Amino acid sequence: MFLSVFDIFKVGVGPSSSHTMGPMVAGGRFLDRVRALPFHAHGLRASLHGSLAFTGVGHATDRATILGLAGLMPDTYDHEVAEKTLAQIRDTGEIHAPGLNPLKFHPKEDLQFDYGPNLPGHANGMILMATDAQGDVILQETYYSIGGGFVLTADELSAGKATDEGAPVPYPFKSAAEMLDMAKASGKSIAQMKEANEVSRKAHQDFSAGVARLWSVMDDCIERGLASDGILPGGLNVKRRAKGIYDALMAERGMNLTPPHTINDWMSVYAMAVNEENAAGGQVVTAPTNGAAGVVPAVIKYYLNHVPGAHQGRISEFLLTAAAIGGLVKFNASISGAEAGCQAEVGSASAMAAAGLCAVMGGTPEQVENAAEIALEHHLGMTCDPVKGLVQVPCIERNGLGAIKAVSAASLALRGDGTHLVPLDACIETMRQTGADMSEKYKETSLGGLAVNVPNC
Repeated sequence: MFLSVFDIFKVGVGPSSSHTMGPMVAGGRFLDRVRALPFHAHGLRASLHGSLAFTGVGHATDRATILGLAGLMPDTYDHEVAEKTLAQIRDTGEIHAPGLNPLKFHPKEDLQFDYGPNLPGHANGMILMATDAQGDVILQETYYSIGGGFVLTADELSAGKATDEGAPVPYPFKSAAEMLDMAKASGKSIAQMKEANEVSRKAHQDFSAGVARLWSVMDDCIERGLASDGILPGGLNVKRRAKGIYDALMAERGMNLTPPHTINDWMSVYAMAVNEENAAGGQVVTAPTNGAAGVVPAVIKYYLNHVPGAHQGRISEFLLTAAAIGGLVKFNASISGAEAGCQAEVGSASAMAAAGLCAVMGGTPEQVENAAEIALEHHLGMTCDPVKGLVQVPCIERNGLGAIKAVSAASLALRGDGTHLVPLDACIETMRQTGADMSEKYKETSLGGLAVNVPNC
């Protein structure tokens, strides 16, 4: 089994990987199908189902779908170009996608929110259609946004194409147990095995540049969040808090009266900065999703700024280790809040960050696996109940707490020798079962929990 570090960590746009990036990617894929038709299509339509319908407006799913059908993609997203494109479509009732004749599309009529039962494959389903001059459907495809920006057609999902189909890699571990066995047999760390897998598929120069870009985008996102204030969009009137907290922390630096637990505020403010940027529709890196995008970069920033002996050169080791854990969770359970609740998003992110921090602080593969398990275990059962369907409450602060748990988990694991009662594989399977048993109200539909108990929402 191989999931690249560039699958787990994708450069994209907020506020949601599954509800914003995924639909945009699906739109781009459908355009390729339309271009391959032996005749011209004349119009496009789209319908959103399940969680994409219930929380679609709050997650900008409608905008993302239209932009994807217009040829815009998450990794090259330009906000100014997007706004001009949407305005042009609203004014003309046409989409001008690269390589195609103008396609009729009236957003109010041709983009439908279907609040009925989920489509059979996944809670995040959408149907895209191309029509002829009479308005009859000539091409239709069902897409599922399965979390973290991953998109599959209905046929791909049923055929199991979510699994890897490429050339064999040197260390194809499908479970944490296999990962530890391979590490022991090879004498390599988890990051070294992961890197060997990566460079077997991608030139080493491209791989190194790609990893460097991931951290650059993450770090830029933190810095923008720490420097920005104001009110987040969406109607909840949530105030950006990261800048104010950061300014206060900087003012307190060096004061003898600052309590030791203030370090938790540093971890939280880095994460909150990212998720405030995400909520504002800024550029983020899925880690493994947008809703959980703040945890991993916050823990890296904590490591660099607050851990004695930290070194910038170990960021690649951190990200590779984190990606290995994220791949195991995705392959054996889920990273989708619509499928398994927030345990699959912030829980997975916390496990990834704990593993990465443990590794760069000298942890053995067994200690790294223990760190990931501790962090994930203590997110089990966490629901996804965003107020008003926005990735703001409780999501922003939840990333801060996920970062704190990750650091605590890594520290506890480093205090031991790697032996522990609950294996990571058992914890991942427990998360999968818990997600399957969880009520749909608590899986990114905004039909339960905080979403219905906060007044005036």
